[in-house]
Amino acid sequence: MTDARSVSFWLDDLAAKGLDDLALRPALPGDVAADVCIVGAGFTGLWTAVSVLEREPDARVVVLEREFAGFGASGRNGGWVSALFPVGPAELARRHGADAARAMSAAMLDAVAEVGRAATALGIDCDYDRRGTFALVRSALADRAAAAEQREAEETGQPVPERLSDPALGETIWTEACASVHPGKLVRGLARAAEERGARIFERTRVAGVEPGRVTTTEGTVIADRVVIATEAWGSELRGVGRRILPLYSLVLATEPLPEPVWTAIGLPRGATVTDFRHDLVYGQRTADDRFVFGGRGARYHLGSAIRPAYDRSRTVHRHLERALGALFPAAAGARITHRWGGPLGVPRDWHPFVSPLAGGRVVVAGGYVGDGVATANLAGRTVADLVTDRGSALTALPWVGRRPPRWEPEPLRMAGVNGVIGALSAADAEERLRGRPSRIAAVAGRLGRE
Repeated sequence: MTDARSVSFWLDDLAAKGLDDLALRPALPGDVAADVCIVGAGFTGLWTAVSVLEREPDARVVVLEREFAGFGASGRNGGWVSALFPVGPAELARRHGADAARAMSAAMLDAVAEVGRAATALGIDCDYDRRGTFALVRSALADRAAAAEQREAEETGQPVPERLSDPALGETIWTEACASVHPGKLVRGLARAAEERGARIFERTRVAGVEPGRVTTTEGTVIADRVVIATEAWGSELRGVGRRILPLYSLVLATEPLPEPVWTAIGLPRGATVTDFRHDLVYGQRTADDRFVFGGRGARYHLGSAIRPAYDRSRTVHRHLERALGALFPAAAGARITHRWGGPLGVPRDWHPFVSPLAGGRVVVAGGYVGDGVATANLAGRTVADLVTDRGSALTALPWVGRRPPRWEPEPLRMAGVNGVIGALSAADAEERLRGRPSRIAAVAGRLGRE
């Protein structure tokens, strides 16, 4: 079994502060019956469990987890509760129509607030702080990208990011549609809240197969009226999901708590999130205890959609993140790095998150968040709960419901294509820094990555 404290700063922080001893729950004790069986004790599965029990307090809800609650992306992410959806508003409108796109965007914006509202109602202190996102504008190319983002928001009826100028941060565009959170506190708190409402969570239980009415595991079988698959990247290992999801690694680091003069020089308010306009995405937040948590993409995809503990850390990628942090915020250069970690996020072939009822609604698969999953999982959990309790609602009418993502290419084409796009985007960033003009590589790679 994995040492929970080694998985991320967030989980280690819980144990270090005496907030959670991370003790393992029992495994499935043999064959059991349930009304709803949920595979995966991360944000999607736990929000689903809580939401089902809010709708039907007497429902028999079983949650199965191969490791422990919060082991996956829910316990490892950068702590952004964001309204970002991997498919932008203009593309959503093209695929689904303007009304459906507006409904999806509005639901995502509401989900940012709902995470905070629900956490408070459930008694979960997770450092939720809605200070918004600052996107740094430090080059002519970034200025052009910022203007395009503002223009798209205006044309599609979205909240338009505000242009700001700060003596420390410099030029930015700011959106309020993001909060920061301590994801370890949130996911572990959700597990406790689900149990308090009657859910049974079984850890150390590996699922071997899912079919309508039945989930087989290494420890026994769950017979259930409805089954929910909420495994995100790990779905690539499960029959029924497989090549419809691709695990792509994102890596993160955390500094020691930084003194106030350093934060004054950086210019980032406590609880705010930050990014810029490079192709290889970086993301950061100032935590409640004044650490800088900073992460990014760029790690290579592994043949056969392999997921291994060894891939959670990369000396090369973590060094790149340290350099990027110091370049963007010189006051943070040289800060002691206390934690380095990472993990896979789930990427569908068309980059479109999905809530997919299968087998006449007896099985529901949800995921494909492409790294924007904290708020999205809350929305998914509430939507799935409406589906499995047979409640038609505005949520079940959203355009991501009923989508079934296409399969990724077979190997070795999959590995060659994905790593080719990753390498091209990195090369495009380097070219644009050197030449100061848009890279054709980025346009081609970005298009190939979504087709």
